[in-house]
Amino acid sequence: MSRMSTSKAMGTIAGIGALALVITACGSSTAPAASNSSSGGSSSTSSAPAAASSASSASAPATSGGGAASSGGAASSVASSGGGAKSGGAAVGGDDATYCDTIKKTWPNISGKTVSVYSGVIGSEGAAMGKSFDDFTTCTGVKVNNNADKNFEQQVLVQARSGNAPNVAIVPQPGLLAQLVATGKVVKPPQQTLDNITKYWSGSVSKYGIVNGTMYSVPFDASVKSLVWYSPKMFAAKGYKVPTTWDEMTALSDKIAADSSGVKPWCAGVESGTATGWTATDWLEEAVLRQAGPDVYDQWISHKVKFSDPQIAAALASVGKIWKNPTYVNAGIGDVNSIAKTAFADAGLPIQSGKCYMMQQASFYELNFKNNPKVAPTGDIYAFYLPVMNDKFGKPVEVAGSLVTAFSSQPQVQAFQYYLSTAHYANDRAKQSAFISANKGLTLANVTDPIQQLSVKIIQDPQTVARFDASDQMPAAVGSGAEWSQLTAWITGQSDATTLAQIDAAWPTG
Repeated sequence: MSRMSTSKAMGTIAGIGALALVITACGSSTAPAASNSSSGGSSSTSSAPAAASSASSASAPATSGGGAASSGGAASSVASSGGGAKSGGAAVGGDDATYCDTIKKTWPNISGKTVSVYSGVIGSEGAAMGKSFDDFTTCTGVKVNNNADKNFEQQVLVQARSGNAPNVAIVPQPGLLAQLVATGKVVKPPQQTLDNITKYWSGSVSKYGIVNGTMYSVPFDASVKSLVWYSPKMFAAKGYKVPTTWDEMTALSDKIAADSSGVKPWCAGVESGTATGWTATDWLEEAVLRQAGPDVYDQWISHKVKFSDPQIAAALASVGKIWKNPTYVNAGIGDVNSIAKTAFADAGLPIQSGKCYMMQQASFYELNFKNNPKVAPTGDIYAFYLPVMNDKFGKPVEVAGSLVTAFSSQPQVQAFQYYLSTAHYANDRAKQSAFISANKGLTLANVTDPIQQLSVKIIQDPQTVARFDASDQMPAAVGSGAEWSQLTAWITGQSDATTLAQIDAAWPTG
């Protein structure tokens, strides 16, 4: 499940060579809750995470100017801190000196117009996103109204079907994009934007903007899910080293569990209101990707490989060795059963108080820590890459991301969608906040947040094999339904076999 922190409704992603793009969040109420602000930020103050489901893998090849939709997994994008990413050895230059002139030449006479943007990005991150549009307004004279809603996923469909869609929506799942395209209201990007997609994104990233062979959306932000949060100071005090393999991580867990201090190695939580259970899907996806590999992972999304098949059962058993081990969890909180009752936003807080050593969660979890801890390799809080299980599948990484989707072909809207496809926007936004993009023109030196720097390095590693969150690509009845509820029941004692069979039973037929 692509999920946000309580103050950040959507995740963030960086320059990936083979990123199965993902990036972010969910909600269940169907009551409108949108708030409006002018360029400069969302005015929504709600801190509840947004929730969403998806029902499409959107894996068809691009035929509308967006670049080939590769199904491969190996990352090919590598970046240095000096000059943008490289793909196939050729540096991808930025467009800071040209983007505004291009907009003025291609879409003249748009000053004084307005563009409405709608998303689930609420709170401080929503405000940061609104501010990130300032350069567009300075260049064009177009006002950007940034609207945020924790119930975005439900409401954007209502608005599209009723003919009242925003000019632009930041869509967090490929499945939701497919539903919006089915309304007939989504407008394809202009050719200039399609050219930028080809220039700045790999096909394995851009393919998530494709529905039925046509490119509809521009990749936006992203988050890396394959992280383990920890306290470098706690590790240093005991002489613990960051593990680089799954076996090393298991050995470290055993060592911590045996320590006389009584502090357990892992803390976790899956409670998230109507989305309770989504963090368990992430753990399972990480294990499938590492243990069974990307090909099985892809077939699992389409149910060619069932949940009850041996590869998925083995992955769940691997997760169970951690989550259902009473000597490992639930550090600083309770017993194994407490995982089901612990809010995901609170699950990592025992790390700050010295009561927990590790918690697996995405890069966006950073905003949940209290009192502004120092986040750094030698600080109070940091993260490490969730290690590989073997050498067969490169460096598996689960990611999440969002897509810029237009419902209008007005010139100011086309200009704005083009602007969000530029390397200038990716770099400018990264300088302002904890944001990274799959745009290959993103320069690492412009990424200021330590965790986002780590995320960029992980997904730009040439060994990276990235995949979009699997549950976000499954039918909603499964990915945001049975899988959530059954894995929650599994935590509290339901058997592996029953859990997997119940999820399979929920898969839609016909």
